[in-house]
Amino acid sequence: MPNFSDEAEASAGAKIDLRRAVLTRRRSLPAKRRAAAARRVQATLTDLVRDLRPATVTGYVPIGAEPGGAELPEVLRTALPPDARLLLPVLLPDLNLDWAGYAGPGTLRVAGRGIREPMTDRLGAGAVGTAELIVVPALAVDRTGVRLGRGGGSYDRALARCGPAALTVALVYDEELIEHVPAQPHDRRVRAVVTPSGGLRRLSA
Repeated sequence: MPNFSDEAEASAGAKIDLRRAVLTRRRSLPAKRRAAAARRVQATLTDLVRDLRPATVTGYVPIGAEPGGAELPEVLRTALPPDARLLLPVLLPDLNLDWAGYAGPGTLRVAGRGIREPMTDRLGAGAVGTAELIVVPALAVDRTGVRLGRGGGSYDRALARCGPAALTVALVYDEELIEHVPAQPHDRRVRAVVTPSGGLRRLSA
C-alpha cells in the first residue's frame, strides 16, 4: 500500500526544487528579453480580451521578471469594453486574496512582498467568481494545466472560487510550459497559458 504521506512530501520537495530553479533562471534573463516577452504577452492578451469582450476580468501587476510587464493592468484596461471592469488582487495577512477595481496607475500602492495593489474599495474574496477571464501568475505550468506558484496558496484559493465557465490563463515564459509539474491535492489547474512565442494555448486536464 502506498504511503501517501511520503508521496505528498516528495511532491512538495520537487515543487520547491522546481520553484528555486525557475526563479534563478528568471533573475538571469537580460532586460531586453524581458521587455520583448512582455510586449508579446501583452499583445496576445489584448487580442484575447477584444475577442471575448468580458464584463469582468481579473489581472495583477507583474513584479521583477514575471512575464507581462508592470504595464499589464493598463494594457488590459485599454483592451476592455468601456463598461467592463478590471479587478486586481489585494493580499491579505493570511495570504488569501481580496479584490479591488483598477482605476489607473495612480491608484496603485506598494504592499507586502513588493506587490502593487489598488487603493480602491475592496470587493471581497468572492469577487473573483464574477470574472469571465482570470489572468494569473505562475512559475511553470504543465500541459494538463497544473500550475506552480510561489508556495503561498493564494491563487489556488482564488481559483477555487472562479465560475465554472471562466477562462483561467497563466502567464509563463516559453521554457516554463513543461511536461510535468508536481501536483498536490490543493492545487488548482488553469485552462490556458500565454507564452511569448506560443501565444495563447488551451490546455486539457
